[in-house]
Amino acid sequence: MKYKEIVELTAEEKAAKEKEWAQALFNLRLTRAREHGRLENPMKLRQLRRDIARLRTAETAGKKNA
Repeated sequence: MKYKEIVELTAEEKAAKEKEWAQALFNLRLTRAREHGRLENPMKLRQLRRDIARLRTAETAGKKNA
């Protein structure tokens, strides 16, 4: 998800997205550990980590501007 899209979300939507992405990241890490590093799409881990970071950055930036 792009930063501009994240900034436009409401606080509730941001919280829901963060929870959803954190759970997805956990599940992928668990799958990777269970299957000895073999994931169907290993880049999904990187994408989720970066999306979570973008979301947290948008939350922090929103608090500073308020």
